[in-house]
Amino acid sequence: MKKISLILLACSTIFSQSEQPFPPLDLVTIPTAGTLPKGSFTFETILMKDGGILPRLFVGLTDNFSFGMSYGLQNFIGNNEPSTNKASPEVQVKYRAFEETQSRPAIVFGLDTQGKGKFANDRFEINQNGDTLIATVNRYETKSLGLYVTSSKNWNVMGNLGVHLGLNKSITESDDGDDDINFFFGIDKELNRSFSLLLEYNAALNDNNDEYKINDLTYGKGIGLLNAGIRWAVASNLMLEINFNDISKKVGADYTNREVKIMYSERF
Repeated sequence: MKKISLILLACSTIFSQSEQPFPPLDLVTIPTAGTLPKGSFTFETILMKDGGILPRLFVGLTDNFSFGMSYGLQNFIGNNEPSTNKASPEVQVKYRAFEETQSRPAIVFGLDTQGKGKFANDRFEINQNGDTLIATVNRYETKSLGLYVTSSKNWNVMGNLGVHLGLNKSITESDDGDDDINFFFGIDKELNRSFSLLLEYNAALNDNNDEYKINDLTYGKGIGLLNAGIRWAVASNLMLEINFNDISKKVGADYTNREVKIMYSERF
């Protein structure tokens, strides 16, 4: 009987109803119109494939303006030589220009130079009309958003339901000549105070030129990225997330890319 009581106590502790500390800044990869409260910060780390990690520090300077920096490492976990994505950190900025009202969504203007996956900086040969040309690739597997505008609207439908829609233009990864304006959208749905489901779609209109492959990375011919995740508010300042990236699968991919995100927030 004592053992059963201990098991029930442990389960109630694990699945306790912890309030999510702030509206989501992002879904799986796309930004929402959420910003951090003034005088708070969040430190998050994404555990990626091949032993990679992507830490990010985000700070709320005002209630409407947040600033962050991230720095990706590959092979951080494992027995291969660790390497950095780039020599300098990437930058994230969010400014909420309009607050959400009953009739209008919140609107945020932002900058995000952090792409997803490995960063490649290589030269490769392509055949064009019988001629061999040297091309350069200088980009992440999934391009960074660059400049973007996003809007978010929330409703109470048996728990919060958020709908998010935005446009972006990558400004640092256009060596392939594909610099089209892109769009993205997504939803987050609270299951209870602790758990939320995330679903998003990135059209990848800026990554649908001719397909090419370098080492084990395939680029181009983007048909859009469908991502999903589940977020758990473990405590008032700690959240865990399991994400499933590119559910529709890129060309050549056998399995959905799975990642874990850990988010810790605090006030200062």
